[in-house]
Amino acid sequence: MTNNRVKILVLGLGNVLMSDEGIGVHVVRALEKHTLPAGVECLDGGTGGFILLEPMQNADRVLLIDAADDGNPPGTVTRTTPRFSHDYPPTLTAHDIGIKDLLDAFYIQGGGPEVVLYAITIDPHQPISMSLSAESAKAADVAVARILAELLG
Repeated sequence: MTNNRVKILVLGLGNVLMSDEGIGVHVVRALEKHTLPAGVECLDGGTGGFILLEPMQNADRVLLIDAADDGNPPGTVTRTTPRFSHDYPPTLTAHDIGIKDLLDAFYIQGGGPEVVLYAITIDPHQPISMSLSAESAKAADVAVARILAELLG
């Protein structure tokens, strides 16, 4: 018997000790509280690094969620599907490695699944806190709603 189910990895990135920089992790944790379709796996990637390559390579589709300092107003949620790491907007790099480094390694190793990035613009000048600012909390809710709509499509 062949399993034709598409495996979707929803990967939240960020450092929750750095306030809004951890928004990707907050979003994936919120998504985990919902009933998701079979084949969808949520993963708190934290400040992961190259250890995240294996789960990405084992997926048919990857949805990344990360904080960005991309020139948009804080609270902006952007969905992109660029083909190369250099096409991604500037995300924050308080991670062990940057998202672009991770994606370069993924693509070099033959990463074939579609990768979608939900970039959430934040103000990078936040105090150290484990909580999101009110503005980012609203943006996280928007991102959760959009991702759920995409997954439940």
